Amino acid sequence: MTSWVELPAARVDEAARLLLGWRLSANGVTVRLTEVEAYSGLGEDPASHAHRGVTNRNAVMFGAAGRLYVYQIYGMHFCANVVCGETGKAAAVLLRAGEVVDGLETARERRPAARRDSDLAAGPAKLMQVLALNRSANDTSLLDGTGPASIFPPDRKGMPIEAGPRVGVTSAHDVPWRFWISGDPTVSAYRRHVPKDRTRTR
Repeated sequence: MTSWVELPAARVDEAARLLLGWRLSANGVTVRLTEVEAYSGLGEDPASHAHRGVTNRNAVMFGAAGRLYVYQIYGMHFCANVVCGETGKAAAVLLRAGEVVDGLETARERRPAARRDSDLAAGPAKLMQVLALNRSANDTSLLDGTGPASIFPPDRKGMPIEAGPRVGVTSAHDVPWRFWISGDPTVSAYRRHVPKDRTRTR
């Protein structure tokens, strides 16, 4: 079977599907990826950070497959993406949710507000919290052991996968590039983007 690392940027949606079930380990916790979102590059995907070209922020998206692209949201939370495709063509997969399969007690300590274990990494910022990863992990490799996190193939195959619209984007939000393992309780809640009504006055 083709690995997500070998796929070109134009097939980032396929890479996203293949990443489901892979195990991401960092700082004493391992998470099995259960939900991801694909983002393409220049022009073709207005929801992507790279659609207007290279910037200091998104430069890692144009680099080698298998590196982490980490950015901050709301000035306090971090999200992680796995860079896919060939160097020079931006593509990345947002890691949306996962199941903690190792280091459960440590994960609970890092996410004391979680009511259930299935909620520990049920969202992109929560996933980063249980793994204790932040902006310092940006542009590090998941493949060669040099970075704070490493990724490993799934320990089982044949998982049923579903697809649907992406979450939290203002453009191309109906593109069905969000993928998740069907029936998995760790998948984050879907909230459809609702455009602001700019015709209303106060």
